[in-house]
Order: sequence, then structure tokens, then C-alpha cells
Amino acid sequence: MKVDEIDLKILKILQQDGRLSNAEIAERVALSPSPCLRRLRRLETEGVIQGYRPQLNRQVVGLGMTVFVQVKLHDHSAESVTGFEDAVREMDAVVNAHTVSGSADYLLEVVAEDLIDYDRLVKQMQRLNMVREIESNFALQAVKTEAPLPLKL
Repeated sequence: MKVDEIDLKILKILQQDGRLSNAEIAERVALSPSPCLRRLRRLETEGVIQGYRPQLNRQVVGLGMTVFVQVKLHDHSAESVTGFEDAVREMDAVVNAHTVSGSADYLLEVVAEDLIDYDRLVKQMQRLNMVREIESNFALQAVKTEAPLPLKL
């Protein structure tokens, strides 16, 4: 799919405020509402826009602990990789998971209520037979989170 300059403007506006109406977006990108809505629907259908959701304050909803977890597997067999990735997808506390290069195989971003809550997750991961090592890095302070993508216009 080709994304043109108007599409990029729409995307940038939506990243700043996903609750804007089509009419407000159309006005900001100098389109009439109908063509703007067609562009929005195309961006959604083509998977450029993958969804709309609110950003929640983790502290307020009781998930004030953020931990970055490096996980090493015993091996990289298809069975181990698939098993681990399937297990991680089922763990609600894991909000982001990436395969990475370097000393670890995976980098997970985990949210928890407190140390006891996080310990439950670690024990759940330790029970996975493909997991060799878990290293936890506790976030002390969020400096920048959930920033919009740096779209070039």
C-alpha cells in the first residue's frame, strides 16, 4: 500500500488525538469529509491503522511497576520458540514482547501491581521448560512512553 503526504498528515493527527471526528480531521488536512473518511477506511482496511485505544495511567489502574525482562531459551528449535511465544501471548502482564539480538533471545515489557505480583509471573515463566535464564530490569522512572511514531511529512 502506498501512503501519501495527506495520509501521513491524517496519521500524525490521529496519533496526537485518536478521538477526533472525521470532520475535524478533514478540516485539519484540508479535505472534505467524504474523501477523508474514504482515506481513513482504506488506512484501516489495509492495516496501517491497527486500532484505537486509550492510553491508561498505569499507576492509577494499579499497575505501577514496569519491568523489562530479558529471557534466554535453552535452544532455538521451532518447538521451543513457538512454545515460548505462545505462552507469552497468554500472559496479560506482558504488554510488549520482542525477539532481539545480543545476549538475550527476548525482551519483554511487563507490568505488575508490586513485587509479589511480578514474582508470580517470574515463577510462571520459570515453569516453561524452554526458558534457560530470566533477567529483570526494574524501571525506576518513565522518561518517555508511548510516543507517536516519527512520521516524515
